[in-house]
Amino acid sequence: MIASSEPTYLTPEEYLQLEESSPVKHEYINGYIYAMAGASDPHVTIAGNLFALLRSHVRGSGCRVYIADMKARIESLNRYYYPDVMVTCDQRDQETPNYKRFPRLIVEVLSSSTEAFDRGDKFADYQEIETLQEYVLINTKRQRVECFKRVDNGLWILQSYTEQDKFFRLNSITFDGAIAELYEDVVFET
Repeated sequence: MIASSEPTYLTPEEYLQLEESSPVKHEYINGYIYAMAGASDPHVTIAGNLFALLRSHVRGSGCRVYIADMKARIESLNRYYYPDVMVTCDQRDQETPNYKRFPRLIVEVLSSSTEAFDRGDKFADYQEIETLQEYVLINTKRQRVECFKRVDNGLWILQSYTEQDKFFRLNSITFDGAIAELYEDVVFET
């Protein structure tokens, strides 16, 4: 995320209207917008691979998988983010075609410019979504998947997977995936 050059306060409604016609995607944090940088080849390839795997998995279940261009709304904090991949199984999300409020799973593919934010403030913000059961960070420099899973009392536990594990599990949607398929065709960043 890169800071906007025009720090003008916008209401959520103004932001949504602006995003409909903007050639650049912006995330929205408490009235201010931040332009998003483009993604690298590994980033796009990993997100696409995961979307393809998850789309096949949730077909016919009532869940929906979204990639890159769908916003996640955090109403309690007045935020809109663009997760790399998001799964919602809540029928209420069918009421809002431009954003989703009740995701079960959110995935961010890490990049050097966003990793600290994805691990820190963004993760803290996502924890405010009551329906969120799992937050996943996927590395673009080596085969590593970090799954933060919500447990009792609002605590989150971390399960990490690497190429030695061969598979990773997403409990929130009862999915087991091969690390090799997630990283298929990926040329790692240096």
